[in-house]
Amino acid sequence: MGIMSEFREFAVKGNVIDLAVGVIIGGAFGKIVTALVDKVIMPPIGLMIGGVDFSKWVITLKEASMDAAGKEVPPVVIGIGEFLNASIQFIILAFAIFLMVKAINRLRREEPAAAPAPAEPTEDVLLLREIRDSLKK
Repeated sequence: MGIMSEFREFAVKGNVIDLAVGVIIGGAFGKIVTALVDKVIMPPIGLMIGGVDFSKWVITLKEASMDAAGKEVPPVVIGIGEFLNASIQFIILAFAIFLMVKAINRLRREEPAAAPAPAEPTEDVLLLREIRDSLKK
């Protein structure tokens, strides 16, 4: 079997295609969650805290300065707000994935099969039971 035929067999298997679809949908879902956090969730939270825009919330380690050639050197900052936004996005994504997996598992769960009814005893067993019962009398 040549390498191209092996690759074709691998590529057209259902799992690879399902994975590709999942990655594409996951990327789109990630953009939706990013927009939700950045544009819907964080602005009201920032307003409640006092008008803070979390995306611009930083700790400045070194202020902007000018170098010897007269070019501006950007400040050195820690982007706490961006980290907070990313953390909230992660929590929302993780929760949504948890709910999806839980729903899929519920759909996949099979109803337990009812125990099969015991088979009728054979004629030999019935005859032996009659003999046993008559000997008890």
